[in-house]
Amino acid sequence: MKKRDRKKLNDKVILFPDLEKRLLEKGLEKMQQKRFREATEHLEEAIRLDPENSDIHIGLVLAYFEWGSLQKAKEIAASMLQKGIGEYIQIIDLYLMILVQLHQYEEIVTTIEILLEEKEIPTEKYENFTRMLEFSRRMAEEKPEKEAKEEAALVELDKDLDLFALKTQQEQVNMAAKLAERNIRSYVGEINTYLQSKEGSPFFKTMLLNVLIEHDYDKEVTVEKLGRKLSVIPFQLPPIHKQPETELLLNVLSSQIEHEDPILFENIKSLINRHSFILYPFQLETYKENVWAAAYHTLVAEYLGSAMDEDLLMRYQVEIEELKAALLELRQLEEISSSDF
Repeated sequence: MKKRDRKKLNDKVILFPDLEKRLLEKGLEKMQQKRFREATEHLEEAIRLDPENSDIHIGLVLAYFEWGSLQKAKEIAASMLQKGIGEYIQIIDLYLMILVQLHQYEEIVTTIEILLEEKEIPTEKYENFTRMLEFSRRMAEEKPEKEAKEEAALVELDKDLDLFALKTQQEQVNMAAKLAERNIRSYVGEINTYLQSKEGSPFFKTMLLNVLIEHDYDKEVTVEKLGRKLSVIPFQLPPIHKQPETELLLNVLSSQIEHEDPILFENIKSLINRHSFILYPFQLETYKENVWAAAYHTLVAEYLGSAMDEDLLMRYQVEIEELKAALLELRQLEEISSSDF
């Protein structure tokens, strides 16, 4: 709708100039406040006024994504691709991010294969896309076998619970869901054994600890992962995705880049949440939030094909040596988390 056509709506309601921009700003502000339902309302109204605006569409996709409405986010991103709204490869990145969260690996494979066939992937992103393609193919092929193993594991739950026998993430997720539905006191011994073992998956240990939290378990347990050990009372732990240290880190990043590059911010946020999940109940140590923020910004920018920006040192007020050291720690953590996820 052009501005000169916006004087009246149904010859009754007079619209203010640039109302869609104000609604977009309000929507982004609500997202910063984590009021995602209100954000979607503002952005939906903005799209009705300016249905071709890519910034509004991207904001709406991210609002639904954060709200947990992944299917709705997927539908909007797919519509953007069909209608040619926004920068094509940027929207593809967004679309694939949603498919990963939905575990729709077959669709990821199909999408990337078409991009390769049509030579739509920029050179700097070729390696990332091909890695994602191979991973998704593997996940899609393993699905029937995983489902059979999960079924067998659940049948055996009441007989002889062997948490170490569960090797894949999906098996572990399903076992954690099953345990969450049971009287957890019957399985505390097995869970404690797994948590305090030097072996086992850091991802699964977080899942099991979360099961104890959901059951308000108020006895001390010992968690060992990534070479660190800690005794905790699950009932007293903060929620996995509401850890104060993580919130501080995200606030630093939000203040620096969320408005100027929301896609980059969402990719960084996704990586931080993944690392935070793996580390839980531990936290990143050694450096202050601004150093970790600069390191995450640099790492994700590299994934997206950008070199280290010297202005980034001034932006986050960090020294090059501590940034390099923090980056090394993140890369080591990424190797662990990538193998676990």
